[in-house]
Amino acid sequence: MLYIIMADGKGLRWNNYNHIPKHLITIEGESLLARTVRLIKEREPEAEIIITSHNPQYEIEGARRYEPKNNVLEIDRFTAELIQDNICFLYGDTFYSDRAMDVITGAETKEILFFGNGKSIVAVKVADGELFRGHVNRVRQLYLDEKLDTCKGWQVYQSYAGLEFGDKSPTEHLVFIEDETRDFNSPKDLEV
Repeated sequence: MLYIIMADGKGLRWNNYNHIPKHLITIEGESLLARTVRLIKEREPEAEIIITSHNPQYEIEGARRYEPKNNVLEIDRFTAELIQDNICFLYGDTFYSDRAMDVITGAETKEILFFGNGKSIVAVKVADGELFRGHVNRVRQLYLDEKLDTCKGWQVYQSYAGLEFGDKSPTEHLVFIEDETRDFNSPKDLEV
């Protein structure tokens, strides 16, 4: 399994709070990125891990950094040139509990499986890269054609699950992870 930790966002809501990029904030003495890499390696010691980022500070032992070729829209975090079979996308600004990582790494799928908490998609496991690429491209194009207000993980889930856009109903394609993750999008998220 190839794990891709998406960490090439613009960080506009975070705004370099306390002069620290959000992916490098520390919780219990460990940065979010280092924690995610460690949790993966504890479960799959031979796993290949890529951190997608243009920021050279994001070099983390146990992973390699890759600079995406295209990063204009939020959906571009699913780095198109890295999409292949047997990959798992993880969000670099998410604190994953041990249990969440157990669920994500242990889950099996023949196509695509999304992991979320009702508010956010926190991981996507992809067995069929071409199928996933098709849904990412569909959502991206609908957004560019102004038929969607946003284009990110939820819209790809809705496209794949055959739901109306905006419908976050759970289906067999979504593993619900209630309180097993925490997102850091703004300084308020850190202060809570």
